[in-house]
Order: sequence, then C-alpha cells, then structure tokens
Amino acid sequence: MQLKQVLAAGASVALVLAVAACGGDDGGGGGGAAVPGVTDTEVVVGTHMPLTGPASAGYSKIAPATKAYFDHVNANGGVHGRKITYKIMDDGYNPANTQQVVRQLVLQDKVFAILNGLGTGTHTGVLDFLASNRVPDLFVASGSRSWDQPDKYPGTFGFNPDYTVEGKILATYIQKNFPGQKVCFLGQDDDFGRDSLLGIEKILGATGVAVKQKYVTTEPNVAPQVGALKAGACQVVMLATVPPFTALTLGTAARLSFRPQWVVSNVGADYTTVAGRLGEAKGLLEGMLAVNYLPSQFDLDDPWTALFKKINDQYNGSAEFDGNIVYGMAVGYLFVQALQAAGKDLTREGIIEAVEKGGFRGPGLAPLRFSGDDHSGYGGQRMTKVTGTTQEYFGPIYETDEADGPVKEYADQPPAPPANGIPAA
Repeated sequence: MQLKQVLAAGASVALVLAVAACGGDDGGGGGGAAVPGVTDTEVVVGTHMPLTGPASAGYSKIAPATKAYFDHVNANGGVHGRKITYKIMDDGYNPANTQQVVRQLVLQDKVFAILNGLGTGTHTGVLDFLASNRVPDLFVASGSRSWDQPDKYPGTFGFNPDYTVEGKILATYIQKNFPGQKVCFLGQDDDFGRDSLLGIEKILGATGVAVKQKYVTTEPNVAPQVGALKAGACQVVMLATVPPFTALTLGTAARLSFRPQWVVSNVGADYTTVAGRLGEAKGLLEGMLAVNYLPSQFDLDDPWTALFKKINDQYNGSAEFDGNIVYGMAVGYLFVQALQAAGKDLTREGIIEAVEKGGFRGPGLAPLRFSGDDHSGYGGQRMTKVTGTTQEYFGPIYETDEADGPVKEYADQPPAPPANGIPAA
C-alpha cells in the first residue's frame, strides 16, 4: 500500500471515530444517532455561490438548477423518504464572504453537508473549517487539486476535472494540431491558473509557453496582459479564465486588433454565458476551442440534455438553458446517487464512505475517480468548438491524471438516464 493510501485510510478511520464521538449534535438523524441537518423527513445541505460580483455571470445559475433538480426528486418522494432542502448563500466570489456564509450554514443552519461550493480561492479558505467540524464537503465546483487531499481533508471531494488534467488534454490537442506555432497563456492568479499552466507545461515543456500572463478578478482591465500577448506575437493563446474574463479578454484583444486562436478552460467557455457578456460582439467567439465533460446543452437529442431541459422548464422557470444549467443538475444527480448509496440511516461518515466506494455513472462523458485515495472528480474531457451560435463536441473523449500519465482516449459512453430521471438505490 502506498503512503498516500495509508494516510487516506488512517484519515477516514479518524473521521469515522470523530463523527461517532459527536453523536450529541442537534438533528433528528436516521438509525437513532443525531446527525446535523437530518431528520426522518428532510436532509438540509448548503452551498456558497457568486450570485453577485465579478464571477456571477453564468455561475449564478448553477445552484438554482441544482435546486430545481432536487425539487423534481422531492416531488417524486425524495430519497429514502427525505426531501432535500438546499440553502444557497451568495458570497460574491469574495473569500472573506465565503468564510462568513459557510460558518452560518454550518454553525447556525446546521447543514448536513456543503454541496458544490464554487470557486478555487473562495473554497480554499473554508477547507480547514469544514474538516475541523467534520462536515462533508461534496463535489466542489472547481478543478483545483486541493480537493484531492484525502489524508488532510477526508470529507472533501471534487467534481470538475483537475485543472492540471484539463491543461494536459488541451496542450496535447495543440501539440498535435498547431505544430510550430507560438503558444501563450493567460490565467487567473490562484490555483486555477497555476494548476492549468502546470498541466500545459507537462505536455509542452517549461519553454513551450512563450508568454505567460495572469489577472486578478478585482481588476476588470486586462489590456496590459493582452498587450503583452500581442507584443509576443502569440498565435495560440490558452485561457484559464472565468466567463466574464474570457469575454473581457476577447473584447480587449479585438480592440487591439489581436486575433490568435483561443483555447479556453471549460469553466470559462460556456458559449451562452460568454456570448451574453459580449453582446453584439459575440461573433468574436467563432472558432473558439475548449473542452467539456457533461452533456451538451445544444444536443437536445441527448437523453440527459432532454431530461435536464424538461426539469428546467418545470421547476426552474424555463431559465435560459445553458451549460450552467446542465452542470447544476448533473451535480444534483450525483448528490442523489450518493444519498441513495449512503442508505436510509444517513450519517456524515456514511455518505463519505459511500462516495469513496465510487461506481457512479452518468451523465458525465469521462469516469468519476472517487476512491479512498482519490477525491478528484471527473478524470477526462472532450474538445468543443464554436461554429456560428452553437458549441459542439468533436473528436474522442480523453482521460489522464494530474501526474505524468499519458493522455489517452476513453471509449465508454455514459448510460441512459433512468425513466423518471432519479437514480435508484
């Protein structure tokens, strides 16, 4: 057994013992033990999201979509007889606010778990708090490798592919399809940007990225960075940017008459979101390359997309259907799978054990990698391209790891969704 596995196993045992020792917490709970946020008829979970602020464009739609999926599940009897209550807190993508609202969710609202808390810099600031309070921290909305530390954070699990995995896949495509061209990079000044660049350089080498620039979300001006990319005669520019900064970068580049091939991280590449920010300049997105790992919102023949569209119309006020809606509902589906697997006697340690057993399928294109020593989430992606007003998949699905493993094709296809859209126990 490798050292990481030993540490992970030890941490899991410690968590189980610690949670068992906290049986006196408030709450109803199944199996006779009191569990925060759990009664015989309800399970309460919470999240932090940027409903306002510099990253709210698009991202503010994720949690309402997850709630809509839960409303669908609740209308069909819930999970093991429990309805899911989802408390959504706005942190404005500000780490200080995140700490405040997460403390409120845990200490005042006494949620069972934090689900899909969004943001690398924001969520990093609450990792220690959630671990010390033994709160399951499920399916974080970010690809930082920080979520995959089961020895240090046994209750934290990612959802997105690691940004390093993503960087390796994107760089592999560039290496094969743009040989000899000058590749450059603009990324967010946190683990998002750093992990993405790490993956890119694992494929292209330390000297394979000619110009490297970074931005902070508190400064809505990337003209100096774009100017440096243009001055460097960059031909292919890789972006690790959130949607508003993807739009800002493309718009700024157009004003500077700079038109490279854009290759964008999945978190900043949703066509509907970025096009909305660009408005009449949305034509700048033509030909933009990116990656994704969830059903395409443009493919209504996909049974998962059709299911989520139907639920969105019924429970989410027919909100403009985009990748954020698909993402939010995919998170909801995975959480219901985890609740089903944890069983009727729901406990915090029980759901962590259930997630670590893995085996969850659909709706993602690539496999989820949950196990005792891997909490990293999805392990692969597929390339997309904007043509006209659609963003379509092309080529094979790729998977890899965050280390030095090869980027290889993944052949399996996701299963069809259940007839009622709710996973069975």
